[in-house]
Amino acid sequence: MNKKVENLALSLQTGFINKNISSLEKYRPKILLNDPSSKRKVLTDIISELNKCDEFLFSVAFLRMSGLACLIGTFQELEEKGIKGKILVSKYLNFTDPNALRRLLRFNNIQLKIGDFHSKEYLFKRGDIYNLIIGSSNLTADALCSNTEINLKVSTTKDSELISSAISQFENQFKSAITVDDAFIKKYEEAFSSEASKNYLINQKNIELKNQSVAPNKMQASALQNLELLRFNDKKKALIISATGTGKTFLCAFDVKNFKAKKFLFVVHRANIAHAAMRTFKTIFGNSTSMGFYSGNRREKESDFIFSTVQTISKQEHLEQFSSDHFDYIVIDETHRAGAKSYSNIINYFNPQFLLGMTATPERTDGADIYELFNHDIAYEIRLHDALNENMLCPFHYYGVTDITVNGELLNEKSDFNLLTSKNRIEHIIDRLAFYGCDDGKPKGLIFCSRNTECRELSDGFNRTGFKTIALSGKNTEEERKDAIRDLEAGNLEYIFTVDIFNEGIDIPVLNQIIMLRPTQSAIIFVQQLGRGLRKLKSKDYLTVIDFIGNYSNNYLIAIALHGDTSYNKDSLRKCMKEGILGPSTINFDKISKDRIFASIDSANMQTKKDLIADYNLLKHKIGRIPSMVDFISHGSRDPFLYVSYNGNKYKSYYNFICQMTGDLNMSLESNQARLLEKLSLEINNSKRVEDSLMLKKIITDKSFSIKSFRTYIFNKYGYDITLETCNSILNNINLKFIREKKDGSLLPVSEIYSFKIAKVENNKIEIDSSLEQALNNIDFKKYLLDSIEYSIMTFDRDYHKNKFISGFILYKKYSRKDVFRILNWDQNPVAQNVGGYMISPNKENCPIFVTYQENQYDDRFIDNETFEWESKKNRTLKSPDVSEIKNNKNLDLPLFVKKDDAEGSDFYFISYLTPINNSFKEVINKNGDRVVRIHYKLKNPIQEKLADYLCSLR
Repeated sequence: MNKKVENLALSLQTGFINKNISSLEKYRPKILLNDPSSKRKVLTDIISELNKCDEFLFSVAFLRMSGLACLIGTFQELEEKGIKGKILVSKYLNFTDPNALRRLLRFNNIQLKIGDFHSKEYLFKRGDIYNLIIGSSNLTADALCSNTEINLKVSTTKDSELISSAISQFENQFKSAITVDDAFIKKYEEAFSSEASKNYLINQKNIELKNQSVAPNKMQASALQNLELLRFNDKKKALIISATGTGKTFLCAFDVKNFKAKKFLFVVHRANIAHAAMRTFKTIFGNSTSMGFYSGNRREKESDFIFSTVQTISKQEHLEQFSSDHFDYIVIDETHRAGAKSYSNIINYFNPQFLLGMTATPERTDGADIYELFNHDIAYEIRLHDALNENMLCPFHYYGVTDITVNGELLNEKSDFNLLTSKNRIEHIIDRLAFYGCDDGKPKGLIFCSRNTECRELSDGFNRTGFKTIALSGKNTEEERKDAIRDLEAGNLEYIFTVDIFNEGIDIPVLNQIIMLRPTQSAIIFVQQLGRGLRKLKSKDYLTVIDFIGNYSNNYLIAIALHGDTSYNKDSLRKCMKEGILGPSTINFDKISKDRIFASIDSANMQTKKDLIADYNLLKHKIGRIPSMVDFISHGSRDPFLYVSYNGNKYKSYYNFICQMTGDLNMSLESNQARLLEKLSLEINNSKRVEDSLMLKKIITDKSFSIKSFRTYIFNKYGYDITLETCNSILNNINLKFIREKKDGSLLPVSEIYSFKIAKVENNKIEIDSSLEQALNNIDFKKYLLDSIEYSIMTFDRDYHKNKFISGFILYKKYSRKDVFRILNWDQNPVAQNVGGYMISPNKENCPIFVTYQENQYDDRFIDNETFEWESKKNRTLKSPDVSEIKNNKNLDLPLFVKKDDAEGSDFYFISYLTPINNSFKEVINKNGDRVVRIHYKLKNPIQEKLADYLCSLR
């Protein structure tokens, strides 16, 4: 029995007989689910298997374009690698989409047949091992990503009875099935488009589409409650922040009804939106209330409910047609425009009982404070990603594709106009649009370009090849834009080219493609443009988004926009890129474009003074006061530790940033107090070991407490014990003895240099000491230190999961070398050059290993997700003290920390604790000609596959 079969046998015993048997995770039987709470999708496992297989066989009852859209990029990669597969689908209920069949025929590596059955089976061959997934998931986006499904994945050898039976059954069905070709599809389309099939498809649509006009959805119900509560507390204004397509107009109609408004005014910037709003209100109120327009040549001012455009109602002669208290309820739609004088005229003139503002994007770039207009009272906030997770919007499939190289030149922000509009680029764009397609095969697309001349030239180029397109700019009239939209809806146009006139304030529900042909300069604008196509429509299954990614410096903004992560924390963005998105939407990048995103994240300066101040002011405007570090977290804003660590730790505390950069505070701390706040903010409250912050908090609040009570407190809060050794280490760090700085040519503890005395131990009790006690008399010192502490605790708690917390470290969280030595209870932070890639602690209890994976000096690598090959420092033999200690000291903890390359910065992912494999120690000459000892380690926690792929992939 070879090693692979032995490992498989052990894994099957773990899965089917005894869960305590140690085995390789990759071969164990596994239940595959769609579980948002753990960010699991069946799709993830299927893509993973496809990426590793030599051959694949699919047998599914239903195939939809939405399901193919999830896999189309992977199928393309398999075709390029020459990996062949067979796909067998069913005619059952005529639910399989002929467009999906037609699209699959484009792949030369896939044999496609259709039969009559109802199975769901995915089979992958990799060498002598087969992986079989069998269960309930069809090839639809809902089944692969969001529905409640259950599937079983099992691994077998090629000689197993199970796999022999499964392959035999598949081949028999495949042999008797009908080969899918153009002739078959043409005939099948007649059955697919029959009334019975259409009714079946409509019944699959989410029930909320049928109920939307008669009852509040989840978001609306919560917002209505909050609005009632605000009015109960005598608030006269409120702001609703809600993504386009989530039913803001229905929401305000429901609230106007609850309010029992007698006179109501709805103000918006375009007449067509005012007409649509009136239709919505008539759905709710019927004929019980008179409704009219006050816009253009219509002056229906006697109506109870008036719908008007800002261009008309804001003029003084029209305002004076009404008394200031004529309306008891006013709605300002698209409120982010309210900083304009026309809107201010309306708000300043009228005095309603209640004023409601509604917007998808309250953030402004002109300095206007929209939040202040509504007294900072936000009734409800649901951004695009929240709305997608709540199934309020149409799912989308995003494809980041590599823009073409023209004449050997990469497209970037400064590319010549002739390159942007070249024949080769037009052909490349058309090819990719056809490849990724859309839900029904009939594109209705919006194409965003970087300049108007490019729009016109590309539109002309498309039209010369037979497309029906138009280019629109700010020079086109409102009526010309309306005509273009009507032509798009009617099928007389396929694409509208534009720069930015459709960023906001326009609704085109029929859009099934959004094409990005410009560099992303703003995450807000990206989301606005994406939102144009996300409104649900019964005839639309999903939105296709194709983003042509050139060599742009701001590519990292794509990750921010797609994932809604506005922390500007590089590690958080990398994590988002690896994990994907929740629900039936998917995000796909080809390899080159993905590498460009990661490279942009690495190189981007996410701590520019301008951006830090802008985000600070934005949050200050939103909440109406100086924001705390905790406020940044609570409102999903920038990671506030970026203010602490700005420009190589220039400010060292958030308080310093406010004093020095904003003018909102005058420095009230003495120099030693400011320095103490800096050290505690930077070294204690960085969220990497939460016990430090918790002990510091108890020192401040309790003044004195027993070590035993603190250990009990930690156990009750997190479910793990901390040792006396760890308590001493925490106290050592809080007293600033762990970190050292140079003074007079010597490295000394910070506490010694500045005479800091923070805490002491007497009779097994921890007590506050003089330096901290005196500093706490300063109100600002205490306020900003406690804020720093709460930031640290909240950040740790957000990342903490008991099953991912391993002896002080959270799996896959990043740590600096200094963090690692502190958490491992070292008394002092060692000199970096003495550490190198590893260092054994003075007490011989631990030896952290640090690996830069893409470094050329050593050949360290993951053999598989549970085995790591590693080389010692050079000039080592089996008898060297460090090698001998690693081999023979069974109590030596060996935590592994890995980063991809130096471009990532100085922090490393915590991967696992290691166990050396005894018979693997070998003296070798490595690739650089150095004598080293090569060792194989077993990972106690197998590395997450997505992280392994990221670390191992070359840039």
